[in-house]
Amino acid sequence: QVQLVESGGGLVQPGGSLRLSCAASGTIFGIRIMAWHRQAPGKPREQVAYIERDGSTDYADSVKGRFTISRDNAENTMYLQMNSLSPEDTAVYYCYADIHSYTGRYLDYWGRGTQVTVSS
Repeated sequence: QVQLVESGGGLVQPGGSLRLSCAASGTIFGIRIMAWHRQAPGKPREQVAYIERDGSTDYADSVKGRFTISRDNAENTMYLQMNSLSPEDTAVYYCYADIHSYTGRYLDYWGRGTQVTVSS
């Protein structure tokens, strides 16, 4: 059974930083794309950033220059360094991964989310 578990969320003041982690566990033969999504109250879920197995990345315009996504392929772990946080970044942040597991094909997996609150 594959699981994605996020950690690192919390309460931070505007202008502060947080680092989110996402650890994939279970029977994993390979991970293609990993990504962070977020959902603020009353808004649809949006993709924040993604990273491919070769390290290629892309970011939503709203976080470019402030957030950095990275991954450790050996540890099946992904990170999101978030700097210069603003109240508009408040949301539940979800980890996503495209994983090749015992099913023999790549499937989509999601974590349960971690709350990030930016407030003074």
